[in-house]
Amino acid sequence: MNMAEEHFQVCPMTKDDLRIALSWAVSEGWNPGIDDADNYYIADTGGFLIGKLKGKPISCILLTRYSSNFNFIGLYLVQREERKKGFGLKTWQKAFNLISEQPAALNATLEQVKNYQKFGFKPANSYLRYQGVIVGSILLDVMDLKTIDFEQLCRYDRQYFPSQRSQFLSRWINQPHGQGYAIVNDTDLVGYGVIRKAADGFKIGPIFADNEEIAEKLFLALVTYAEGSPIYVDVPQINKFALVLFEKYKMNSIFECIQMYAGEPPNLDWQKIFAVISLELG
Repeated sequence: MNMAEEHFQVCPMTKDDLRIALSWAVSEGWNPGIDDADNYYIADTGGFLIGKLKGKPISCILLTRYSSNFNFIGLYLVQREERKKGFGLKTWQKAFNLISEQPAALNATLEQVKNYQKFGFKPANSYLRYQGVIVGSILLDVMDLKTIDFEQLCRYDRQYFPSQRSQFLSRWINQPHGQGYAIVNDTDLVGYGVIRKAADGFKIGPIFADNEEIAEKLFLALVTYAEGSPIYVDVPQINKFALVLFEKYKMNSIFECIQMYAGEPPNLDWQKIFAVISLELG
């Protein structure tokens, strides 16, 4: 162990540490939401780790332990001047010690896929980030998400996510710089979506919907909140209906990442997942 390693520690994040980590994400061009420190922190405070060298934050990783069958890794970063010195690996190992051999997922940039394969992660789906400026409209059958029964919303969300996340969802749909919409058919919830203010423009996520018509109505309602600012949305490439929808409105694909799994991938109906909540939390 060299002198630098002796002065390096990895410990649970405070919310202020998470704000620092998200500021790094802004510098990397990942464009987090402006309320994401509060949005994310509730998901798993004990699994969010910060690496400090002589007390100065230099690395981070978010391990969200949804259940013993599904863990998600995101926001794995090392400050540029401290890369290739072993600090990232120590941060990674500390996170993995928290879940032992349990299944895990992450989203990898294209250049990092081979590195994650060394740790047993296998490529599955890919995500495309679309960007555009859209004029929207709110149709009569689109409802404010806050008027929907919360337990009904949680049950619907659980169909398209590998684990229950009610505490996180409660925060997500009530964030101060965001808006959610839903569509109900008779008494059945058939789709919902959320938009939030980001470092640049606005990000939409999720859009879960029973079909593309419902997804389009939700999308057009959500973009009204942006009032002409750029919109960003992370779309599973496996859902061809979703790609057609966003390209219909002249949105451009600006980024691609690969979802990877260590363990068996969850069985999800990707044709009803038009946009995911967050590449950092799954």
